[in-house]
Amino acid sequence: MKRIFVMISILILASLACQMTGLPALAQPTPGPGPQVAPPSLPDPASVDENQDLLVSMYEQVLPGVVAIRTDVALGSGFMFDDQGHVLTNQHVVEGSSTVEVDFTSGYKAQGTVIGTDADADVAVIKVDAPADQIHPLATGDSSKLQVGQAVVAIGNPFGLNGTMTLGIVSGLGRTQFAHASPDGGGFFSTADIIQTDAAINPGNSGGPLFNMDGEVVGINQSIRTDNVNQATGNAVNSGVGFSISINVVKRVAEGLIRDGKYEYPYLGISSSSDLGLAEVEALGLNSYTGAYVLSVTPGGPADKAGIRGGDKPTSKPNLNAGGDIITAIDGHPVKTFDEMLSYLITNKSPGDEVVLTVLRDGKSQDITVKLEKRP
Repeated sequence: MKRIFVMISILILASLACQMTGLPALAQPTPGPGPQVAPPSLPDPASVDENQDLLVSMYEQVLPGVVAIRTDVALGSGFMFDDQGHVLTNQHVVEGSSTVEVDFTSGYKAQGTVIGTDADADVAVIKVDAPADQIHPLATGDSSKLQVGQAVVAIGNPFGLNGTMTLGIVSGLGRTQFAHASPDGGGFFSTADIIQTDAAINPGNSGGPLFNMDGEVVGINQSIRTDNVNQATGNAVNSGVGFSISINVVKRVAEGLIRDGKYEYPYLGISSSSDLGLAEVEALGLNSYTGAYVLSVTPGGPADKAGIRGGDKPTSKPNLNAGGDIITAIDGHPVKTFDEMLSYLITNKSPGDEVVLTVLRDGKSQDITVKLEKRP
């Protein structure tokens, strides 16, 4: 099967939501640049019965901008990004294809050309030639304004059921996933600013839009995490833990793909973790731990050049060295975890930019300026 992965009990991340075709049972992963599209005019939710009219109106107004993406082996979703015919979807939906079929909700079908993909963010841009009356770009919101508990809506084509709408909430923000690329010296890069939602996402939803209640796209639905697979069909069973790529990341990547055919990520050159437990914190000799602890610094990388320190003193824990800096803020924004810092970096900065890292070193706070480079 092609890029339909499932989070089994060993917790392998699922870049699931694209549906395969031609296989038994399956026939049935900061406002920046980007087009400025006015959000739909929706009724006041305070004046309607349990928001039903709001949801109905939203669906009717945004559905023309949602499309189905078909390749020889897969079915996914997408949405119209601008009035130039650019459609956004997941990279894993179009992987291996240079042309795809784009199906509009009106029934119109057209061939689209894949003009750029980014495997790390799992974003692809398709250029489709279609009549003006078929081009309905969707308004994009500001995913940095999302809050946990906020209602969101997913629209896509799960299991080939075109135009399916599901309702949920934002379950978590600032999640990270392993990126497709990895450093030459080992380890891994991370993709950040992932939205967690319990809105139902299933095979075929990949690449489709996640909306806020203003009818603005705030993310691209990408994957689910589950430990349950239907043994008869091989399909992942939705467990209420879905992931969407934040629209603030998507817009930056998409604009780079449209303009240059690629996107360059800002690179800091440190290794950290958001999963240090109490035993690890105690082994490091830290009385408290809030921030991003620098496990190691890439030799010759931006952080190394700026003087950021990684751990260099062995502890009782294997591969865990003490003595590293603790990053407590970036450009004045407090940092509680490495994931938070990475999300800020990816959604706000580009190679060549400078960032000011506030670090705690030997019990004293200091600011260090780092010039970001391109991810190698």
